[in-house]
Formats: sequence, C-alpha cells, structure tokens
Amino acid sequence: MDVDLSKFFDEVNHARLLSKLRNRIADTRVVHLVDRYLRAGILKGGLVEARSKGTPQGSPLSPQLSNIVLDELDKELERRNLRFVRYADDFQIYVGTRRSAGRVMASIGNFMANKLKLKVNKKKSEVGRPWDRVFPGYSFTTNKSIKLKPAKASLKRLRKKVKVKFRRGKGRNIRDFIHNDLNPLLRGWAFYFNQSETKQFAEQVDSWMRRHLRKVKWRQWKRNWTRKEGLQSRGLSEERAVMGAFNGRGPWWNGGASHMNEAFPKSYFDKLGLVSIAKIVHHAKPIGELQEPP
Repeated sequence: MDVDLSKFFDEVNHARLLSKLRNRIADTRVVHLVDRYLRAGILKGGLVEARSKGTPQGSPLSPQLSNIVLDELDKELERRNLRFVRYADDFQIYVGTRRSAGRVMASIGNFMANKLKLKVNKKKSEVGRPWDRVFPGYSFTTNKSIKLKPAKASLKRLRKKVKVKFRRGKGRNIRDFIHNDLNPLLRGWAFYFNQSETKQFAEQVDSWMRRHLRKVKWRQWKRNWTRKEGLQSRGLSEERAVMGAFNGRGPWWNGGASHMNEAFPKSYFDKLGLVSIAKIVHHAKPIGELQEPP
C-alpha cells in the first residue's frame, strides 16, 4: 500500500524537529543555523512572509531533515514488525491481505496525526498489489517469485527522452551524438535502475537504441544508390546491398532489418562507445551486498 503525506514539506513541525536535533547535536551553533534556515521567509507578491512550519523545498537539506522527522515513523513500523520501504516522504508498507492493509492504513494515519503532527493524504494513499504500485521508478513482477524491476512508466519516460534527442541529432556525427547526447542519459538511467532483479528489459532497451541509430544512418545516406554503396562499404555483397537499398521500406523498418544489422552489428556501436544498459545492470551488486564506506 502507498501512503502519501499531505503537503509534507509544508507541514513539518519546527519545534519537534529542532527538539530532535538538540538531543543529538552538541554544537548549538548548528541547531541555531538550522533554526534560521527553517524560519527563512517566503517571498510572495513582492513581500516576505514569515514561515512558522515546513521546510524550504528545492534545498538539498530538506530531504535530510525529512529523514530526521520520519525516523520515529521508521521505528514505529519496525516495532510493529511491518515490512516497508521509504524514500524521503514517500513510503510503502507491505502486508498480507487487503483487510490488514486497511487496518494498518488507519492506525498509521492516527500515529502520524497524533505523534508527528502530520496528515495522510487519503485521496492519494492507496491499497493495492505491489506490482500495481510504483516506488521511485521501480515496480515488481507478477509471478510467484516476486522481483524488483523498472516500472513501465519509467521505461516509457526513458524512450520519450531518447526520442527527443534523436529528433535533435538527425544530421550529426554518430560518434559525437552518442558521446555528448545519448551516453550521459543512458548511464545515469542504468545506474539508477541497476538494482533491478530482472535483466531482459535492459537488453530490449539496448536493442531498441541500436535500431534507432541504424535508422539515423539509413536516413543520412538519403538516396538508394548511396545506401547501396554504404552497405557494400560495410562488407555486404553487391547483390545483398542492392536488395537492401532498394526495398522501398521506411527508415524504422530498415533500422531493424537484417542488412542493417549485418552492416552495423552490436560490435560497431561498442567501438563507438555506446553505453550498454544491460552491461551495467548485469554487473551491478545487489543492494544487500553493498558495503558501507569506511
């Protein structure tokens, strides 16, 4: 079940947060600095409005303070022997039945309101199967051996971002386009999702990426005779090059066709330095094996 906190960063109780900091931090100057940070005014309509609760959004300090505020929630869930995962103010709790979920949702809502002075957003909080939920970009498989995987929405967003880059880079040098546009996006995405326990999606994305790049090459050749010469220069026989170049199909079809796969195999893109999502995901250590820094 998903639990959504209503306007969490706007509702953080300053007194409770500062009290917890004073109990753990001996240097009063640090606490005083956080206090001033929390009370920094908000500019509205050209006027500075005083802040009596909440933390400034967009600051790298706010997520850290949210962990301090919600540490009591973590301990309460652990005390109840509940399985849960939390990232800042987003968290999910896993129970066996829908009835149990309803009961836990109600009791946790009371705990948040009475103990932490925070409200649960009932409209956005939902009870559902794990594989129907998304938690920062991840979801689960539906088979008996449930595994972590990227959510469909995450894959869809990646493809959308990649398509935008391809539209902008149609006539550019392929090597430069890969290094300057594609690789930074693919590398960041792959390292974020490298804890996935399924691997097939990564190979599918890599294959889809190479097909797009072959499509770009096909379009850059422009004319059929240029395509025929280009395919021959990549090692295809004249007969095969003619059949491929004059097939009358569109760029996307040709990007996935056997003649373009033969002319531009995976090894070609490996030499150009194209990031392989599959390679990053396959070589990632499970999160349980990661060691704390010394």
